[in-house]
Amino acid sequence: MKHAFETILIEFMPPHILLLTLNRPKVSNALNTKMAHELIILFEEFSLNLDCVRAMVLTGSGTRAFCAGGDLKERQDMSDTDWTLQHLVYKRMVRAVLACPIPTIGAINSAAYGGGCELVSAFDFCFATETAKFAQLEVKIGIIPGAGGTQTLARAIGERRAKELILTGKPFTAVQALKWGLLNDIFPADEILSAAVGVAKQIALNAPIASRQAKQAIHKGLQMGLADGLAFEIEAYNRTIPTGDRREGMAAFNQKRTPKLRDVKLCQ
Repeated sequence: MKHAFETILIEFMPPHILLLTLNRPKVSNALNTKMAHELIILFEEFSLNLDCVRAMVLTGSGTRAFCAGGDLKERQDMSDTDWTLQHLVYKRMVRAVLACPIPTIGAINSAAYGGGCELVSAFDFCFATETAKFAQLEVKIGIIPGAGGTQTLARAIGERRAKELILTGKPFTAVQALKWGLLNDIFPADEILSAAVGVAKQIALNAPIASRQAKQAIHKGLQMGLADGLAFEIEAYNRTIPTGDRREGMAAFNQKRTPKLRDVKLCQ
């Protein structure tokens, strides 16, 4: 991956982990058109090139916010047409995040408002600092969550709670987000990144094809009825049978040794 990004930072970490940092700290890592385009490039590339990354950790630069949402200064003088066109970019961005075959883990280091909260809902799972706060504020400025928030937040925390938070626009705490199911755990600020990377390492040491198929089976299965979900699970399972990882995993178990699961090349 050889891209010169302006609004995001990427760092490759062993074993096969990508750390992605939203990097507009002067504006609380607010999303603008440039950042959305760069996230699209990054995430869509993973649909084509999976050689070197098995898990991704996402966080924000600085201490003010993980992401304060859309950059309203950029939108100040937009016409209705320009606003609509920009929002199509945001929609493509969140679809790229949701479609990413690699497990995505949020390390939410501070506030996640508006589009930032929508990103939290789009990741596979998230950890946050004790002081992190969340909100879908869109109704307060005359719009609604439009980067997936009405769908992903409701799936994460349930319809009734999502309606309460989206229709009021009121902030909620990390403790509440954990209780309601938006977060998986809470850590002190100086531990959040290492905790997320630690879980990413656990994932990265497992069979990558199996991890991707399991992620897909869970996500797509939840959009189906149980019978169809079970049928899709069998299809995903069958894709793991002819892999070298499946054969290596069985051999290592019977030989009482640690398996070497797809020793892919390191990222450059």
